[in-house]
Amino acid sequence: MSNYDDKAAVILEMLHRDCRKSLEEMATMLDMQMDEIAGIIDRLEKDGVIIGYGARINWDKANGANVVTAYIEIKVTPQRDQGYDRIAERIYQYPEVKAVNLMSGAYDFGITVEGKNIRDVSLFVSEHLAPMESIVGTATHFVLKRYKYDGVVCSKPEKDRREVISI
Repeated sequence: MSNYDDKAAVILEMLHRDCRKSLEEMATMLDMQMDEIAGIIDRLEKDGVIIGYGARINWDKANGANVVTAYIEIKVTPQRDQGYDRIAERIYQYPEVKAVNLMSGAYDFGITVEGKNIRDVSLFVSEHLAPMESIVGTATHFVLKRYKYDGVVCSKPEKDRREVISI
């Protein structure tokens, strides 16, 4: 692996853990020049390795945030000469769809959908996904509680505060 690759890998890991780190902080931690780090980040963005920046949000703790997340498995019949890519493109166009993945196993796609409530997600499935001519079946799983998200612990189990009584 070349020097550029090693440095880029370290920078990617740092950005993934905390994208708010300044170039100055990264330069100090990596014993590199800020302009070298900026150049590597610029190249990673142009090459499509870095596709965006953002915060990981625990929506359960965000005041007034109503977000329901569902994982939907989709079984499809690929269309001739178009395969899975065309189907994925139709699915990821919807703003409710946060992720689309081609999978191995009983289902072909796994998608992540967000809505304001269970009804919104259910309507999305029944009105947008199910009617697509390529889709043969779906299975929807609603997230009840998130414990860990993208490598970050969101919710630690609370201590049992019940009083122990022995007879």
